[in-house]
Amino acid sequence: MEEIESCNGWSKNMKNLYRSAYAKLYAMRFQGILWIAAAVLGLDRLTKVWILQHFQLGESRRITSFFYLTFIQNTGTAFGFFQGNNKALLLLAIIILGTLLYGARGLSERGGFWGAIGVALVLGGAVGNVIDRVHYGQVIDFMDFRVWPVFNIADSAITIGTCAIAIGLFRRSANEDVV
Repeated sequence: MEEIESCNGWSKNMKNLYRSAYAKLYAMRFQGILWIAAAVLGLDRLTKVWILQHFQLGESRRITSFFYLTFIQNTGTAFGFFQGNNKALLLLAIIILGTLLYGARGLSERGGFWGAIGVALVLGGAVGNVIDRVHYGQVIDFMDFRVWPVFNIADSAITIGTCAIAIGLFRRSANEDVV
């Protein structure tokens, strides 16, 4: 009987250790999300400041046969929709950011690695574009492939991050269907 009780005690200790390690892992994951988001935000800000210092509005410079740097200001959303609605878009962006922060843990847990990476990219990109809307009243765009609307690092991070979240959630649900 003593052996069973000592095993139960050992089992409880292992469960507590596992719970503690699990909590630390997710705390580290959240720190990782914040570091990646900060790196995206830093790169976005650096590129936009560089463009502002070295280009005139509307100026375009050919880098390769298919890629140009073109300085434009976008008061709308992706692809130039809803132009001139900066205040409404700023409010919407802040609401989306709050929702993303609120759901970040759940998305990164359910989406695994891809979900966590996606949340970090979307978070960093969204903050970058919100800073533009607050500071300049529009978003600074400059990456121009001439077959696609001009965009920036933050837009790229948001798009790639959204795809990563979807991949993580779909992979997770596909694995759950098999089990």
